[in-house]
Amino acid sequence: MNGRKTTASLLVAATALTAVLVIGAPPRALAADPINAGERQPDDDKPFSAHKVAAFDTPWALAFLPDGRMLVTEKPGQMFVVTEAGKKTEIAGVPKVAASGQNGLLDVAPAPSFAEDHIVYITYVAPADGGSVLELARATLAETEGKAELSDLEVIWRQTPPGGGGQPGGIIAFSPDSKHLFLTSGDRMRPQKAQDPDQTPGKILRLNLDGSVPDDNPDAAKGGVPAMSWTTGHRNPYGLAFAPDGRLWEHEMGPRGGDEFNLIEQSKNYGWPEVSNGINYNGSPIPDHATRPEFAAPPLYWTPVIAPAGLVFYEGDLFPDWKGTALIGGLASTALVQVGFAADGQPDEIDRFDMGARIRDVAVGPDGAVWLIEDDSPGALLKLTPKAK
Repeated sequence: MNGRKTTASLLVAATALTAVLVIGAPPRALAADPINAGERQPDDDKPFSAHKVAAFDTPWALAFLPDGRMLVTEKPGQMFVVTEAGKKTEIAGVPKVAASGQNGLLDVAPAPSFAEDHIVYITYVAPADGGSVLELARATLAETEGKAELSDLEVIWRQTPPGGGGQPGGIIAFSPDSKHLFLTSGDRMRPQKAQDPDQTPGKILRLNLDGSVPDDNPDAAKGGVPAMSWTTGHRNPYGLAFAPDGRLWEHEMGPRGGDEFNLIEQSKNYGWPEVSNGINYNGSPIPDHATRPEFAAPPLYWTPVIAPAGLVFYEGDLFPDWKGTALIGGLASTALVQVGFAADGQPDEIDRFDMGARIRDVAVGPDGAVWLIEDDSPGALLKLTPKAK
């Protein structure tokens, strides 16, 4: 551990991390002053060894199946079943994607009921009249005689209206009770849509598993986009996950500065593009969150940016000191970033490990090993295990 952690006064020792997230504890209010972790430097003392298992063409997401194998997507439009030894089986039946820039085949998530029905959910940017469109689909992963395909694929949600640039979002998270699906929809580089209640960009949505609107959504009676919206005012959310205590966390990329780590609470507006802790790419200022208290401010942010991508909460056994912490991939920071939580729920970066490559996604295997994919072509699939003592 290096001296930079002394800036996190609420997190005084790594050994305390196993108790900072109390499963089942009621949510607590966060500290009033957001923490800027942008200037933190990588820790030279890595507690793990990284092993390259396989390589892919611009991999975007990975997710574990109940049997210990993985699903890995490639942004150009391919998807694979992958063993922990690195054997790859390409999956047929993947829909056509509009692969350019930040867009293409995005997230993949096995359904909570996968062990029984083999259903998987995918997100992707598809070609459409008037421009490309973010879609959420579900299908059955059928495997026979060493081959795999997506069968009975059904689009259950589509961005409205179509069009826009990059920043698609597209991250899937299932609620702890496995009854609902949360989906991030980025602003598609049209910032004002994030504040338009009748357009899906810049929102986090809460859906039933079939894509319909839950009756208990805050604005279910209004119909349309408001009925499915859980929160609004997001820019480019590439991380969404439930913590062990049941709270939902999200991270999103800011413009020049202002990457955010947010506690997601229903009906809140997170302010983009009206506020940000960064500035516009042309150098013009954006009002800080502190100037507009009606918007939810991030308790943790990064200026300079880390460009966060991928988010998982560690609950394994191989790295006992990491239990309850969040692991985030860093694109611009070429790092694995670890976030811990103080007793009052306040998050702070507690470690940053230089991986020497843009890290696109993070997952935890059944044995507690941490798995990463690199945003490159070829981009490696890496397995992290504790360093031999």
